[in-house]
Amino acid sequence: MHGTSGRLLALLSLLQARRDWPGRLLAERLDASERTVRRDVQRLRELGYPILAVKGPDGGYRLEAGAELPPLLFDDEQAVALAVALQIAAGAGADIGEAATRALSTVRQVMPARLRHRIDALRVTAVERGGAIPQVDAEVLVAVGAAVHAREVLRFDYAAPRGDGAAPPRRVQPHHLVTWGGRWYLVAWDLDRDDWRTFRADRIAPRTPTGPRFTPRELPGGDVAAFVAEKFMGATDWPCRGEVILDLPAAAVSRFAHDGVVEELGPDRCRLVLGSWSWVGLAATIGRYDADIEVVGPPELQEAFARLARRYGAAGTG
Repeated sequence: MHGTSGRLLALLSLLQARRDWPGRLLAERLDASERTVRRDVQRLRELGYPILAVKGPDGGYRLEAGAELPPLLFDDEQAVALAVALQIAAGAGADIGEAATRALSTVRQVMPARLRHRIDALRVTAVERGGAIPQVDAEVLVAVGAAVHAREVLRFDYAAPRGDGAAPPRRVQPHHLVTWGGRWYLVAWDLDRDDWRTFRADRIAPRTPTGPRFTPRELPGGDVAAFVAEKFMGATDWPCRGEVILDLPAAAVSRFAHDGVVEELGPDRCRLVLGSWSWVGLAATIGRYDADIEVVGPPELQEAFARLARRYGAAGTG
């Protein structure tokens, strides 16, 4: 670990890993002298970290819980790991989804601008159907997310499903990074095939540098939610398909959307595209979310909500 700032980050990490640290052991782990450790501890105290001296034969230090959270210090790898972990938790189907979304927003506010930009480049559209998300190299997500954010042509090697030999590099205009059915996908315009394609992120190996900037195209169906729904579900899977806006976080809705498409519109607002065997059944399914509903369409779904309102109203007064 080279440099004072890097050593301070390492020291903080060590102090949070266990309760008490002898000064001698800290010096060994940091490859520094005990005098340097004492100076670094004092620097952290000046930044607001409550580090206590521990009495004993060896002496040592302890990081106490403070009344206020001091400024957070993250290196680039930690920032990427934190952003990915919180976004996966937000859509993983666990009960911590909403808390993870709020935690990511809170942490982002106290980060330096340089790290905020990296996290912003990793924002993904919440298109979740459940299941465990496979391992994808964080640096791949960073590279793909940055290209999407900057609207720059992306070049990458794409692994064949069964490792059927090497293929020429792909050149695409990246538009969206999404999750669906437990996998990460890149939705992009393939420049060599002159068509829209989806690529599994775990098979992408980005090349550098990226290409020139481009003007975004309009996805078939109008947006990423409609495109993904048609791509993975099929346009005729359900005889009745509707679209609504719910006053709920996307992470809370996606846990119960099954084969629906959920797109985040804000911290407490999302768009849901869902199908069913009947319009009344679809309206009843959407109503279970117990939130304010704005019907985008079609008119048949609005009529189904009106029919249910009359039916439920009569039941409530009977």
